[in-house]
Amino acid sequence: MVKSEAQFRLDAFLNSVEKAPNRLLMLDYDGTLAPFRKDRDRAFPFPDVAAVVQGIVRGTHTRVVIISGRGITDVTSLLGIQPTPEVWGVYGFERRRPNHTLETAPIEARYLDALSDAGRWIEYQQLGRLAEIKTGSVAVHWRGQSDSEAEQIRLRALLGWRPIAETAGLNILEFDGGLEIRAPGCDKGDVVRNLLQEEGPDVPAAYLGDDATDEPAFRAIRDRGMGILVSPRHRQSAARLWLQPPEEVFDFLTQWLEACRRGDARTDAMAGAGSAS
Repeated sequence: MVKSEAQFRLDAFLNSVEKAPNRLLMLDYDGTLAPFRKDRDRAFPFPDVAAVVQGIVRGTHTRVVIISGRGITDVTSLLGIQPTPEVWGVYGFERRRPNHTLETAPIEARYLDALSDAGRWIEYQQLGRLAEIKTGSVAVHWRGQSDSEAEQIRLRALLGWRPIAETAGLNILEFDGGLEIRAPGCDKGDVVRNLLQEEGPDVPAAYLGDDATDEPAFRAIRDRGMGILVSPRHRQSAARLWLQPPEEVFDFLTQWLEACRRGDARTDAMAGAGSAS
């Protein structure tokens, strides 16, 4: 059977994972580890995917990091993995280290004032039930609405948000199922660059994500590791590999786990032989 270029690339990457003493695995949440839900509070991870991630967290020398547009509290309450891995929330404005230390990036007062205005606009438009107020951003969700209803929500939000963003220097971004107005200074690419710098150049690294907000992360990791687009349909992306959820994501994570176990077993055997001599 002739292997595709993508398969050769994946095999070579997993071989580097197996040989390395330490690894870095970065994962988006919604659309990657968990299915999209109209009720966002019920967006629990795919069971098989969560189980293999837990195996990686508990049983390998892999630093697992969840990087999400959600707030950290949302992610940790839904994730269900013990011990809870490191989590970066709201595109990097929030960070929860494995020792449970919480950090929040500073946000200028002018941005906070503008975000308050953005929240008030959504309330004025009677869209409060669809709003999500987070550290450094305000989002409005339309998942589950008809196409025409979603477009109306989008236009009503933008009517007020565009002048606020232009005046204050905020960013407006669309994501799968919604729209967000956000303070500048953090995105997933910044988080990935930070983590890659912390780990150093010799640590194999992968980032899995599903939508436009993950593109900065794919660009940040492109020359340093493996960016992986998780999507039911292929689209143009800076990612180097495409996986369909949840089956192919489960397969990739399982291969990662097995590669780590082989490599760790070899390392342990060599250490044992060295101590015996």
